[in-house]
Amino acid sequence: MIVVICGPPGAGKTTIATRVRRRLEERDRPVRLFHSDDFSSRTYEQLAERVAETPADGITIVDGTFYRREWQTGFRTLGDVRFVLVTASLETCLERNRERADAISEQGVHVVFREFEAPDADLEIDTDEFGPTEVVDRIVTALEAWLD
Repeated sequence: MIVVICGPPGAGKTTIATRVRRRLEERDRPVRLFHSDDFSSRTYEQLAERVAETPADGITIVDGTFYRREWQTGFRTLGDVRFVLVTASLETCLERNRERADAISEQGVHVVFREFEAPDADLEIDTDEFGPTEVVDRIVTALEAWLD
């Protein structure tokens, strides 16, 4: 199964994806994690290629904005894919982005936030409303149900 954790910059995707991986590893679930930030060009094409090359056993978590519908559609062709949309207000995203060591420009946050085409999400969580532990709990619970 592939779980795509998507949303605007600063919504908490990377923090959540990393914590979900850790939680699954604690439960002895085989898991792989790919971050879109690890790819500098043709990001979503390269990400799809890497995910497609991974063995089908276990859980693959993918962390990226996926703000364009074409990227979402491309990933849906990879098999059993679930989208988790992580949201937050523009103000929260801007504030969190400022605190990041690898911050993108504020203009970039505004552009992605404005142009974001929300996926047909299997789960949507507002990180203004829920803290990281609660978000991870909700994702892992959903994941267990999807696997059954």
